[in-house]
Amino acid sequence: MTTAAPIVSLRGVSKVFPGRRGGTPVTAVDDVTIDIAEGEIFGVIGYSGAGKSTLVRLINALEIATSGTITVAGAEVTGQGERALRRVRAGIGMIFQQFNLMGSRTVAGNVAYPLRVARVPRAQRAARVAELLEFVGLTDKARAYPNQLSGGQKQRVGIARALATSPRILLADESTSALDPETTQDVLTLLRRVNAELGITIVVITHEMDVVRSICHRIAVMEKGKVVEVGEAYDVFANPRHPATARFVASSLHDVPSPAVLQRLRNRHPGRLVLLRMKSDGAASGYLTRTLREHGIEGTIIYGGISEIAERPFGSLTLEIDGAVDDVEAFVREVVASAGATDLGTASSPSSLPLLGRINGEESA
Repeated sequence: MTTAAPIVSLRGVSKVFPGRRGGTPVTAVDDVTIDIAEGEIFGVIGYSGAGKSTLVRLINALEIATSGTITVAGAEVTGQGERALRRVRAGIGMIFQQFNLMGSRTVAGNVAYPLRVARVPRAQRAARVAELLEFVGLTDKARAYPNQLSGGQKQRVGIARALATSPRILLADESTSALDPETTQDVLTLLRRVNAELGITIVVITHEMDVVRSICHRIAVMEKGKVVEVGEAYDVFANPRHPATARFVASSLHDVPSPAVLQRLRNRHPGRLVLLRMKSDGAASGYLTRTLREHGIEGTIIYGGISEIAERPFGSLTLEIDGAVDDVEAFVREVVASAGATDLGTASSPSSLPLLGRINGEESA
């Protein structure tokens, strides 16, 4: 995915807003350099105030960068006049958290609106609207008004409208934040289709790590206006390098026990505890079964979970190991050396927790 030529490129981009009433200026985006490859789903995550929404408004030139250069689909955005910027924006669709539908227009009218602005002929307009409503599964709602729709249906209309002019790039700014979890998954499934079937590059702006986990190929993590980490989605989840990323991962994945939970597990389970990471190829479960059998011991799963990131299994299992002392010791040595497992010890002889502290964004116990 990342070998494709970048369709969006930012180099040393900053955006500084003047302070209110002559106060201290606010740097919303601070010296950001990233490339977004054509055809990928790229996630930008950060807590409130991190600068991610300002970043997306720089990409579609609704905000003008204070410094640095931005290139979109081969056209430099920085330093251009309004006429040139309108041409750039024509190739960018956008969907919003609060849908931004026009209540006085029908579903079909909302989807047709950008085509009317672009002066597309009536017959061609009608055909395009019908095509898009079928794509998003709302053909039967063409004559309905926004106040007659559910939140998920409104967002589907927003997606259809954003696709009306056949953009190469789709910007999704917190597009699922107002939706319930089930509806969120429906919308994310639709966005995956937009990317896979139409080849449209999607930039997802979100504070929800579950959204990133579900659909993004790569991720940029923002904090205080800076991009602090960029990488493949799976790699960022598996090995977060920055504390802000670790906090996001911990908020989304609950497969690793916190120090407090681990202490309770030790109190309930007297055997040796081991944490085993799920490998990206899914081979860990087979390895575990085979190795337990070879050592003649038993392993009971007492905590953990396996999910998918970028269509690859990810997670961990915490096991209580029972058997002869020497056999258990040999097993633990092997899985630590060969599978990168973490020896968590026992209630009477606990091990240190540097790995758990890092993953959970906490201080090590």
